[in-house]
Amino acid sequence: MTSTTTETAPVRFDTKIAVVLREDLPTWRRLNVTAFLVSGLGSELPEVIGEPYADADGTAYLPMFRQPVLVFEGTKETLTAAHTRALSRALPRAVFTSDLFATGNDRDNRAAVRAVPKDQLDLVGLALYGPRNAVDKVLKGARMHP
Repeated sequence: MTSTTTETAPVRFDTKIAVVLREDLPTWRRLNVTAFLVSGLGSELPEVIGEPYADADGTAYLPMFRQPVLVFEGTKETLTAAHTRALSRALPRAVFTSDLFATGNDRDNRAAVRAVPKDQLDLVGLALYGPRNAVDKVLKGARMHP
């Protein structure tokens, strides 16, 4: 993270957390897929998690990501291309495939992904973390979620 000399100046991050979703998903599925995907990043990349929160009364709250999550959308082809580029750059990533909509638990989710070769995954969502420029290149063709 790049920091500035004053506490009030905006913080600019050298890294980016991004999610790209298939544009044909209903809104409720977009939200669900996003939540699942970012949970993978937070569980494996401790550097993306900030400090715990507390309110003025001292009530403790869980820590969250230390930087914004940018959400993008694109076609099925856009997601496939982004997945290929993420793999070639070895960026940390999480995937959500259309098969996961038919499962109801973590074990079956993992089995559904494991059953399909990487170049045949029917991706509906992809989460990424890495240097800002690398993530931008992976997301080429995707647009910011409205």
